[in-house]
Amino acid sequence: MVSHSLAAAKRLRKELQVLQKSPDDADILLEHNPDNLLQWKAWIRGPVETPYEGGDFELDIRCGTDYPLAPPSIKFVTKIFHPNVHFRTGDICLDILKKEWSPAWGLQAACRAVLALLSDPDPDRPLNCDAGNMLRGNADVMAYEDTAAFYTVENAQFLSWPVKAESKKKS
Repeated sequence: MVSHSLAAAKRLRKELQVLQKSPDDADILLEHNPDNLLQWKAWIRGPVETPYEGGDFELDIRCGTDYPLAPPSIKFVTKIFHPNVHFRTGDICLDILKKEWSPAWGLQAACRAVLALLSDPDPDRPLNCDAGNMLRGNADVMAYEDTAAFYTVENAQFLSWPVKAESKKKS
């Protein structure tokens, strides 16, 4: 187990270095817990032309000691109405966060996959049956979009993204 833990920490330090060197991503902000490299937060911007547009959504990311061999656990902290997100717990139903995970992917790629899920929900594998039923067979797309947009306005707007430490130093 110690070797897994060391491998996870080494990989996450490498991902952190890449994030610090790369230009800011307009849609994703990743930040690690300074006391525990296995715990991260992410903020994602709702994709354009979706009911989530204009929303900033917080994600909780937990990496196990077997990361990157096993996927991180990612949950929505911000309430969201989506067929593949459990409304109460924030759990996400997404193949790459389960059995389709590859160690070649990292936290930023996982967040990109969550963003893609917001643009392209899968109503046939819902964690939120109400949202899934609205979309399945195009039953009531307008109701789904209106409800999702309502929750975006109620829960995900006017959030300010954390200011990175590097930005604070430059001020």
